[in-house]
Amino acid sequence: MNTLELTKRENYTIVQMNRGKVNAINHEMVNELREVFRKLENDPGVKGVILTGQTHYFSAGLDLIELYQYDEKQIQEFFTAFGELYLQLVQFKKPFISAITGHSPAGGCVLAVASDNRYMAEGDSYVIGLNEVAVNIQISQNLTEIYAFWIGEGLAHRYIMEGKLLNGKEALASGLVDELVPLDMVLERAEKQMKHYLKVNQEILINTKKKLRKHLWDKLELNAENSLKEASILWWKPEIRSKMKAYVESFTNKNKK
Repeated sequence: MNTLELTKRENYTIVQMNRGKVNAINHEMVNELREVFRKLENDPGVKGVILTGQTHYFSAGLDLIELYQYDEKQIQEFFTAFGELYLQLVQFKKPFISAITGHSPAGGCVLAVASDNRYMAEGDSYVIGLNEVAVNIQISQNLTEIYAFWIGEGLAHRYIMEGKLLNGKEALASGLVDELVPLDMVLERAEKQMKHYLKVNQEILINTKKKLRKHLWDKLELNAENSLKEASILWWKPEIRSKMKAYVESFTNKNKK
C-alpha cells in the first residue's frame, strides 16, 4: 500500500490515509481504499473499521493538481471509481467510524459522511463540508442524499448550494459530526466508541444498521458511472477548465515559495 497504513487491533482495524501532508485523493488512493474495505468487510475476524488521517488533515479532498493532468478517459475512470468507493463505504455493513484529525473538505467529507460516527479535532481553523460547488465540481445526487440524511434537507440544500465549509462548532451544531475532541485524542475517542459497539451481538448490530440506512440506500443510484457522469462531462467545459487551471497554477506557485 502506497497511500494507506493499516493497524490491526484485536477485532477491528484502523485505516490511516497517508499520502503526503494533506492526504489529497488520487486514483491510486481510491483504488487502495476500495481494496482494503472490500477485504475488511469479508474478513470475519474484523468486526469494525476506523478511518483516520494525519495530524491537521483527515483529507484535503481530491488532488486537483493531479486530476487536472488526467485525460478524458482517466477522468471518467477516476470519477467512476470514486463513485464506487462512496457506494462501498455507505453500504459497508460493519461499524465504521471516522476519526477526523483536522481538515476534511470536499472529497474528505465524502469519505467521512459515509461512516456511522464522526469524531473531529476541535479548533476553529479546521473545516469540513461538501464545497464542490465552490470549486466547480459537479456533486452527485448520491452525495446530496447522505448529507441530508445527517443534517436534514434544509441545511443540506443551503450548505451545498453555498459551497459552505463548516468549522468544528458549526459541524457539531448541524449534526455533521458527533463530537469535538482534542486533536491528540481523536483516535482514542473513535476507538472507545468502536469498543462499545463490539460489546453488542454483531448480527444484531449489522441488522440494525441495515434497517437504519434502508431509506437512504433505497434512494441511491447504484450505477457509479451514472452517478458521476455529469461531473466527468462538465470537467471539460472550457470555462470550468479555465478556473481549474487558475486554481492549480495558484496552488502550485504557493507551494514553490
